[in-house]
Amino acid sequence: MIHSLIKSRETVLAMAILVLVGAIASRFPAFVAPANLVNVFNDTAPLIILALGQMVVILTRCIDLSVAANLALTGMVVAMLNTLLPDLPVPLIMVIAIGMGSVMGLFNGLLVWKLDIPPIVVTLGTMTIYRGIIFVISGGEWINAHEMSDAFKAFPRDVVFGLPVLSWIAILVLIGFIVLIGRTALGRAFFAVGGNPHAAVYTGINVGLTQCAAYIISGALAGLTGYLWVARYAVAYVDIAGGFELEVVAACVIGGISIAGGIGSVGGALLGALFLGIVKNALPVVNISPFWQLAISGSAIIIAVAFNATSNRTKGRVILKKAEHAT
Repeated sequence: MIHSLIKSRETVLAMAILVLVGAIASRFPAFVAPANLVNVFNDTAPLIILALGQMVVILTRCIDLSVAANLALTGMVVAMLNTLLPDLPVPLIMVIAIGMGSVMGLFNGLLVWKLDIPPIVVTLGTMTIYRGIIFVISGGEWINAHEMSDAFKAFPRDVVFGLPVLSWIAILVLIGFIVLIGRTALGRAFFAVGGNPHAAVYTGINVGLTQCAAYIISGALAGLTGYLWVARYAVAYVDIAGGFELEVVAACVIGGISIAGGIGSVGGALLGALFLGIVKNALPVVNISPFWQLAISGSAIIIAVAFNATSNRTKGRVILKKAEHAT
């Protein structure tokens, strides 16, 4: 029991996070002050939301490299909409953002499902398309804080019971995914499709439709995050969240979501995002340039994938040995 607990990826990652925080706190005690930890979680909230969406896509043996571009395009559109209609209620803006993100996710899903194009090719293509559309509709212009309404900017920053609304949204999304993955047929289908798509077909699961549903969920969360991002930072521009898709994939892989599909957990995605969020916030504290973050994320992906591959080979050898003994 204890041995299996120690070997659990989530347990190891949680311990690594505690060691990391402890090491930082030993030199900079203010890092673990409650107010700072709230700030760290709030900074990480967009990554948590997107990592959860990416998780279900990766579970189905796909990948979504367009999430950051989806975020940027949706953010630019709602920011432009706010400048034109400053009295538009924030809930309606959020509905528009989620709807727009869902449509972009659906577009990815249909290309993968109906045209059988490799997911990495589809999402690299749509990533470029979405970035191009941002430039076309904005003319390369920025939308700054003074052009946005106060209500538009204030919503993600409002504090409720000690946490900003942005953090509460991430928590609600997390709870939603716990229910989705653990309690619904769709959640089980994600694992079945990723684990063995051929067997999933025989159980009556539509593989393409399930993958499309995963892309819609990922797109919807990217759209929601698009509004939250531009409202929180009070700026929208062409290259917003540039390279953020790498962090999202890194969070999933570090959290134990297998690129081969079928293996992963909500807790793993959360811990992977928190690990990167803590690293990102700790870099300035220890006088390391934030530009190293991409290098750290890329290195973390390689290490995590190598760890997964080694683990899977070990499991395979154990299964073969059991089969030999059985015969």
